[in-house]
Amino acid sequence: MDTAVVKARKLGGSIVVRIPKEIVDQEGIVVGETVSITVKKVRKSWFGVFKGVGPMTREDKFDEHHDY
Repeated sequence: MDTAVVKARKLGGSIVVRIPKEIVDQEGIVVGETVSITVKKVRKSWFGVFKGVGPMTREDKFDEHHDY
């Protein structure tokens, strides 16, 4: 089974996804052919979103317990 991560797009009242050419070629899919797909949402990775923010220090970890 081949896997690809693609973005869902709106087309009229439907949502469509594109099958990459590499998978079309590997599987020999032709226009009009019926295919079976499995849908699984991909979790977004937040790694690297906050560039420049250093690791949490010991003081940061205990700072939330102070009453201000």
